[in-house]
Amino acid sequence: MRWFLSGVTTLLLAACSQQAEKIYTVDELMADEVLLTKIIGECRNNPGELRDMPNCRNAEAADGKLRLERMGKALGG
Repeated sequence: MRWFLSGVTTLLLAACSQQAEKIYTVDELMADEVLLTKIIGECRNNPGELRDMPNCRNAEAADGKLRLERMGKALGG
């Protein structure tokens, strides 16, 4: 009976824990501009807490790369 209660408790705690957020690569974010915009908005809305999160860093890098690509195209490159 103890094993059963222990197992049920473990399952309940696992179900209530936060799920890990998927970390997107720079290339994935460059390919999905809607997702990029969403992540950048969240990161810029709460920079004190989220600034050093991997998704925020990758989103800023992807945004910078996309801006450089657009600038190059606008200048005829």
